Amino acid sequence: MPYVEENIMIESTRDKIYELVKDMESYPKFMPDVLKVEVVERNNHTTVTRWVTDIEGRKLCWTERDYFNDDEYQIIYKQLSGDLKKFEGEWRLEATNQGTEVTLTVDFEFGIPMLAPLLNPILKKKVSQNTINMLTAIKEKVEDGVEKIS
Repeated sequence: MPYVEENIMIESTRDKIYELVKDMESYPKFMPDVLKVEVVERNNHTTVTRWVTDIEGRKLCWTERDYFNDDEYQIIYKQLSGDLKKFEGEWRLEATNQGTEVTLTVDFEFGIPMLAPLLNPILKKKVSQNTINMLTAIKEKVEDGVEKIS
């Protein structure tokens, strides 16, 4: 099962970044790879969201449950249904002297065992690039909006 973990340093507070990361419905406005995010259900500390993304010309669709741990600045997500057999991971925000380190992990499984040796390395590379793109978009959105750490 491929696993991707990417991180980025953002010159801002955890609170400001966390609020943006939690606002998944806004992602299509500033993340070119994210075509649509729809909140299907919302509770105190969870949401169910339906996603449509574009990974190098291939649409990937899924529905996930998002668990918000506001005290720890962490969001855990897990696919409920979708194009992949498994798709889950987390967002973590850690305060540092330089600002906030934002980590995004993706643990996924394509679901066709016979093709896994061929497809997993390709899909892992594409998911890794998509993860970097998402983190970069968050960084640009936050840092363009001032409130940088000095």
